[in-house]
This record gives sequence, C-alpha cells and structure tokens, in this order.
Amino acid sequence: MALRQLVITKKIQDLRKKLDDLKAKDADFEQRKAELQQREAGLEEAVNEITEETSEEDKAAVDEAVEAFEKDQEALDAEHKQHEDEKQKLEDEIRKLETELEELNERAKTPPVFVPAKSEQRGVERNMKTRVKFFDSIEQRDAFFAREEVRQFISAIRDIKTRGVTNGSLTVPDVMLEILRNNLEQYSKLAKYVTVKSVNGTARQNIMGAAPEGVWMEAEGEFNELDMALNQIEVDGYMVGGIIWVHNNLLKDSDIALGTEIMDQLGKAIGKGVDRAIIYGTGIKMPLGIVTRLAQTSAPNDWGTNAPAWTDLHTSNIKKLNINTATGATFYASLIEALGAAKPDYSDGRAFWVMNRKTHINIMTKALAFDAAAALLAGVNNQMPIIGGDIVELEIVGDNEIIGGFGSVYLLAEREGAAIESSEHARFVKHQTGFKGYARYDGMPVFGEAFVMVSFDNTDAVTSTTFPKDYANTELGELTVTSEAGTDEGDTKIKVSGQEQSGTTLLYKTSAMPAKVYSGMKKTSAWQSFGTNPNFTTGVNLADLTPGHVITVVEFDADGKAIKAGIATIVVNTGA
Repeated sequence: MALRQLVITKKIQDLRKKLDDLKAKDADFEQRKAELQQREAGLEEAVNEITEETSEEDKAAVDEAVEAFEKDQEALDAEHKQHEDEKQKLEDEIRKLETELEELNERAKTPPVFVPAKSEQRGVERNMKTRVKFFDSIEQRDAFFAREEVRQFISAIRDIKTRGVTNGSLTVPDVMLEILRNNLEQYSKLAKYVTVKSVNGTARQNIMGAAPEGVWMEAEGEFNELDMALNQIEVDGYMVGGIIWVHNNLLKDSDIALGTEIMDQLGKAIGKGVDRAIIYGTGIKMPLGIVTRLAQTSAPNDWGTNAPAWTDLHTSNIKKLNINTATGATFYASLIEALGAAKPDYSDGRAFWVMNRKTHINIMTKALAFDAAAALLAGVNNQMPIIGGDIVELEIVGDNEIIGGFGSVYLLAEREGAAIESSEHARFVKHQTGFKGYARYDGMPVFGEAFVMVSFDNTDAVTSTTFPKDYANTELGELTVTSEAGTDEGDTKIKVSGQEQSGTTLLYKTSAMPAKVYSGMKKTSAWQSFGTNPNFTTGVNLADLTPGHVITVVEFDADGKAIKAGIATIVVNTGA
C-alpha cells in the first residue's frame, strides 16, 4: 500500500512540473493576443475611415490587411486551444491521481467500506472538464431544445446575424433561465454555500434571529413566553453580466450547439461576478460583500431600522497573525483560534473557507506528516482541519489570507428576468457577433458575526478589491484644451487642464475633424505621445501641425481606457 502511494505521489509531482511548464507559456499567449488586439484596433480605424472618396487601391490594401489579420487570429486561436487542451488533460490526470491517493490514505487509516455506486458517480463527475452538463440525458436535452420558446429564441438569434440587426434585444426564455439558475453552482464557487432566494422587485426578507432556549418547568406549570427576534432586510436588484462573443460559424450550427454555448458563456459571466461580490461587494450598485461588512467602522446610512442590530466587527473579526513561519500544531492552534471568531448562532452550522491556491498549498505543506507505514500524508485536502468546512479556492483573495464562516446567513437575492442584446459591428474583422448577457442580484451578510477574515503573515488583511470599471455607464470626462502659436515658426503650443493628478496618460491625434472618442475606448498606436515629461500647464510645443485642423486630446487610465477628452483648433506660429 505504502509503495503504491509513493509511486502516485511521484507521478503527481512529474505531472505538476509539466503543468507548470505549460502555464509559464500563458504570458506569451497573452502578449500575442494583446498585439493582435492592437492590430485589430488599427484595422477598425482604417475601415471606419473608408469613404466613397477612398481609392480602390487603398480599399484593396485594407482588405488584404484584414485577411492577413484573420489568418493570424485563426492560427493563434488554434494554437491556444491546443495549449489549453493540454493543460486541461494534465489537470484531469492530476485530479484523478489525487483522488486515488486520497482513497489509499483513507484505507490505510480505516478498514475498507462499501462505497455506493452513486458516490462513485459523483467522484467521476468532479473530474469531468469544466464545460457544464446542463442535461442528465440526451432525451432530456433534445426535449428542451424542441420547446417552442427555446426554438424561437435561437431562431431570433440567427435572424439577428442574418439581417445584420444592431443592438437588438432578446428576452431569455424562462426555461433557459431556470437551467442557468440550477447550474449557477457550476460557475459560481460560492453560490452553493449561501442562501439564494428568488424575489420580485424591491423586497423585504424576513430573517429569524437566534432560536430562544426553552424554559424548564413543573409538569403542570404555565408556559413561559419565549422571545423570538424577527428581523427584516431590504434587497434591491443590480445587474451583473458582460459581453459574450460568439463566432459567426457557430450561428450556423445546430440549435443544441448554439444554445449550449450561449448559456455556458452567460453562466461564466454571471458566476465570476457573483463570487467577487459575495466576498468584496461594495454594496453600491452591487451586493454587500462579507469582507466589506467586516471592515465597516460605522453603520451605513442605508442600514434598515428593522435589520439586525449593526455591530462593529473590524477588530474582532478581522485578524492579523504572525504565524507564517510556524508549522504543525503551533500554526494550526493559532489559526483555528482566530477562525473561531465566526459565530454559528444564526446559521445551519456549515462553514466554508475561501483562499487562493497558493495559500491552500501553503497550509497543506504545514500539515505534512508520515503515517506508520511511512507514507507521506497531507493533513489538509479540501477541508479545514479540526473545525471542518469546505476550502474554496478563489484567486481574487490575497496571499496568506482566509475568508469564511457560515454562509447560510448570507442572503443572495435573485431577481427574475435576464436578457441578451447583440451587435456584430464591434468585432466584424473576427467574424464574431457579441451577445450582452446579464442577470440581477443583490445580497448581504445578514449577521456579520458569522464571518471572519484572517491574515497570517503579519500583514494587514486587504479588505477591498478592484472590480471591472463600468465604462459603458460612465460619462466621458472633459479636458480643457487650448492651442496657441508655438516657440518657433511652424510650431504649436498645446495646454491642457482638468486631467487626473497621476496614473494616467495624455495622447493626441490631429485631423480635419474631431476624432471619435467614447468612455472606455482602448488606447491604440494611432494616438501620439506628447513626449517625455510634458508640462501641460506652461504648454507642450509641437511641430508640423496643420493650422485650422483639430487636435483631439484623450486621457487614458492605467488600463489603457479613455476617461476624458477635449479638442481645440490648431494655431500655428506663422513667423509674422
């Protein structure tokens, strides 16, 4: 038995090394994708600038450039798919071996027991690829896609592509939404640990406090009145979602392939947003997250009068420990004591603990030991030792930080209704049509006392995260741009005010007309630099600009997205 365990451990180590080598190539793929995106942006600008006056030669040149781009894109997509498939294969093999190793370790500690077939099936299901299995059988799948409302929905999606409709809106059939709701746990790692309720409109949810204790009395005595605390919290509905890009070839595919792809992508967009919000949600146009609630130092203005009493938890339930160099019992004694700050009083008693993979591996290595048969055992797998509770890996959590508690007292309110809106214009050079999918949620930890956050490397816990900025619903800011005669003949001096103090870049473009700019527009090579350390207060001297043309100045943030813009008519020093 011990020999077999050592052999499997060696195989896992070898496979992990191969997997790490493949993951090391991820950055190269990202760089190549970024380069293609820059090419794409340039081509889009070139296509948009084509008019009736554009020569046939220029049009042909643009067509050739687009064709070359598409070939390069297809080649990269194929190479990246092969790369991801190889990683997935290795991950599947590792999971299979880890499962076998875990079973061998259990057998070494306890006599063999009969495992029902149903449990074995669940084990196989966990090792399947990440693509969600929406249906239990082929018959169930075929019956679903044969439903009239589903057929009409998918037919309408194809019509959008065929007729070239832009910004069309389609309501997702309720039967599709129900499948997405039932499979939310496949995409959201945390949804299964919290209480999910479907509600209509702005709703008040009744929340029961701690159950009172019965009073002992004489057999013929009178009953005592028990205090039963009933609280209410108010939940609204905020959208979570994103753009789903579907290749036009798939729009010609079967109803089953198209419908599954759309539901898969929509589920991924929703699931990732839900997980981040459950942990770090700000409570502003999104759910209130566990960490945000723990970090509050005063009751928010919108804390309901009928809600549970607000308590200050930022010191009692956010812990800073200095035990990262410790191992074994010394480490776990301090960690478990700190995690014990989470109170199960109002919950169903089941806990979960969220950390990133690096932290998970770290606490596993601190529990390594050899059993009597000299087999190397890991004392931590997917359960927190001693106190129990599932360990959930989320990379949005900082290193050496653990967040968790009793999830049943986190209320995630789900609104009815979702939609998909489409447009093919944004990525026409990639032959893709965009479907914007969204759903509506709100939520909060009803009793913050049920949760805790621990940082065990002697650093303060990070209590916030960066959510993707909502550029689409943020108005483009305004820059004040002036142009005056420059230092020498033919020069122009540009002054700019109204920009951010730091962390941004100002670029410009000149033409006969103002350049088209919108909030969130990506920075491309078409925009020119003002040079090194430009002083926009005294003015930046530029040469060889055309008098009477327009200079468009754009401020790009750290992510290369436009946040402000301004224009001015170019004035040139004529030497007169």
